[in-house]
Amino acid sequence: MGCVSSKLVPEPPVLGEGEIVKTVYAPNDNNDRQGKNGRNRQSGQRGIRGQQNAGRDNNNQDGPPRGKIAKYKARFDPRVTAKYDIKALIGRGSFSRVVRVEHKITKQPYAIKMIDRVQGKEVFESELAVLRRVKHDYIIQLIEVFESKDKVYMVMELATGGELFDRIISKGSFTEKDASKNLKMVMEGLRYLHNLGITHRDLKPENLLYYHPGHDSKIMITDFGLSATRKAGEMYMKTTCGTPEYIAPEILARKPYTNIVDLWAVGVITYILLSGTMPFDDENRTRLYRQILKAKYSYAGEHWKDVSPLAKDFIDKLLVLDPNQRLTAAQAVKHPWIATNAASSSNKNLHRTISQNLLHRQSTRANSTKSAKSTKSAKSTKSNKSSKSLRSEHRRVQPEELEELQKELQHHPL
Repeated sequence: MGCVSSKLVPEPPVLGEGEIVKTVYAPNDNNDRQGKNGRNRQSGQRGIRGQQNAGRDNNNQDGPPRGKIAKYKARFDPRVTAKYDIKALIGRGSFSRVVRVEHKITKQPYAIKMIDRVQGKEVFESELAVLRRVKHDYIIQLIEVFESKDKVYMVMELATGGELFDRIISKGSFTEKDASKNLKMVMEGLRYLHNLGITHRDLKPENLLYYHPGHDSKIMITDFGLSATRKAGEMYMKTTCGTPEYIAPEILARKPYTNIVDLWAVGVITYILLSGTMPFDDENRTRLYRQILKAKYSYAGEHWKDVSPLAKDFIDKLLVLDPNQRLTAAQAVKHPWIATNAASSSNKNLHRTISQNLLHRQSTRANSTKSAKSTKSAKSTKSNKSSKSLRSEHRRVQPEELEELQKELQHHPL
């Protein structure tokens, strides 16, 4: 498959303006030494969402048996394996594999995402267009890129601290100050992206990863597979994309939208962070979307009595139907609850309530999925395994769902 050479040849300068990662090694058409072993077979999973595991370590420290390591190593361009030792497979998708590696000289761990250039073309091009331009403490960093004839290898920072909600459940203590601290890092990263004209379009808890397991770890924004970069003269986007519970109402209404859709998602994340519950929640997609289109949520329940008015004000200024009235990333960073690190809020430990609600929802969703697919036991088992911590992969907003929603609204307006 890939064309290789023992000499590392930098790609000619074809990168766009403002791009930071320029250490791209291009294919060499003189050799083809990987042959059939280099072909990226489809995994059978839906889409290419397994790519979101790039940059994350799912605590698979032991890794696969030596035979499997050898198998995956054989699929890699020799230029990559000359520089990095392959340690473990940590993610897979239909058109990608993600492995944990170690730099042979520095011993620094990284993640490498290996993507089929043809079948995964749309996503890897869009993700590379973003990651080549960004360098920020709170955004996963692209280190370098190798290209062969049929594959692209993206070397990225490795986040080992786990996902946002998994960390909360295991931590034992979580206060408004903790929530505010985490969200400030997210908002700083988001403000940076928006200043570059980049919209993430798929912010959700599993795309927020801790850099390391320590209590002082920073949090980082990851997975730019659905992101978009604003082109000169273009202000609005029209593509229907996102995850159901986190999608902004203007996308559901099929209106042109801006980067402010990311702030709606932050509002949803904040609501969950402080309560362990979803502001908009229904297994029926049409009913869920109707809730979102009405911005119908509340602070009812015991779990909200210990949350400060200022925290609720922050949520209220994000979960606004009119995007022109919603806070921008720059404004959200300056909101008193974020800017003061919830200084006026109590130090009440919200952990027990939040973790109980998160685990209850996880259990309820798992049982519901198992019941709905009782005739397909294999799929039920797979779904139960993936219900961890409000995970929503493989649950994308589909255009046909919005068509059905529009028909529903014609007969039953909001």
